[in-house]
Amino acid sequence: MKILLIDTPARKKLFPLTLTRATCDLRIGITTLKEKWENLSGLPVEVLTEPYLQPLYQLPVGGEYFAIYSDVLPSKDLYNSILLLPADHALVNEGYVVAGRCQLPSPPVFGEVLFSNVATIPFDGLVRRLTMPQQIFKWNSIYLEADFDAIRSTRNYRGKAGDAIITNPENVFIEDGAVLEHCVINASTAPVYIGKDTHIMDECSIRGPFALCHGAVLKMGAKVYGATTIGPGCVAGGEIKNSVMMGYSNKAHNGYLGDSVLGHWCNLGAGTSNSNVKNNAGTVKVYNYEANDYISAGDKCGLVMGDYSRAAINTSFNTGTVVGICCNVFDTGLTKKFISDFSWGGNGGHRYLLPKCIEDIKQWMKFKNVPINEATIKVLTHIFDATS
Repeated sequence: MKILLIDTPARKKLFPLTLTRATCDLRIGITTLKEKWENLSGLPVEVLTEPYLQPLYQLPVGGEYFAIYSDVLPSKDLYNSILLLPADHALVNEGYVVAGRCQLPSPPVFGEVLFSNVATIPFDGLVRRLTMPQQIFKWNSIYLEADFDAIRSTRNYRGKAGDAIITNPENVFIEDGAVLEHCVINASTAPVYIGKDTHIMDECSIRGPFALCHGAVLKMGAKVYGATTIGPGCVAGGEIKNSVMMGYSNKAHNGYLGDSVLGHWCNLGAGTSNSNVKNNAGTVKVYNYEANDYISAGDKCGLVMGDYSRAAINTSFNTGTVVGICCNVFDTGLTKKFISDFSWGGNGGHRYLLPKCIEDIKQWMKFKNVPINEATIKVLTHIFDATS
């Protein structure tokens, strides 16, 4: 038996974060949604997404699956109910299909209506679905603690604390290869996860819940508040609060990042900061791709930045700013609230031409010794052509 995670057109609600990847590759807590299902089930997990993104993933082979919509966040109760499904049955929660057990062709077809003629079984437990980018940092504390508990339930404490001063060490998990130098970790109220081959430099102050994922670096003097996730290969510094850096992104210098989400391969120049609260303490509104309008994000929302975007030194991001993919942001004063994909500049800038954009991405990826692949170039070309 296998699991198939299926994207739907609703993935547009999560743009720009899902413009360049399937929904299940979003990171919340310590792991991505796909990794959570793999860890929870122990089963092979395949991905069915938009045709232009499918080359990034192995094509599903068809057969019998537990088919689950990609925006559904996993839980033990939900997974246990999925396991009990008879063939050709689906779970329904609050009027929406969550998952089903079905036979699919080889290969399955994206967009094909599933579960329309199958029996349904109600699931009355809590189901969370990602429907807007800001939920990633709003729910990050919940999934940091859940992922931490899952890790601790299967493995004993590992690694060494080095020169770290740790409050409540039983609430800290350190993977092998991590280097901790003269830092302070406070896990008195929430857990802290330090991943394999990470590096926390001198004078860093960390308060849980917090995750530093595989190969990431926390630079000298960083101040990090929960609930924050620094994804694989990231470099982080300055002041960070309640934010998620998906992977291979840099916020290496002083400046503030709060209530924010950065995609993959982003870079914030020295002194760059974002606002996360309006001066009148009112409701923050953010641009939503699907609505093509501004929608409420609650009383706090900082920056949402898509993959491969960068900001020049001392950039000041407005409250609730959304930056699309492949942007080079630079200008004076506060940025616009929405900077569209492939923008060159900040406030009414020009279009970032594709050959120059890809060449610059290659140069940034060289810093981390990662080559760009042809599938990624095809995805970016498709998006560039579709948005031109």
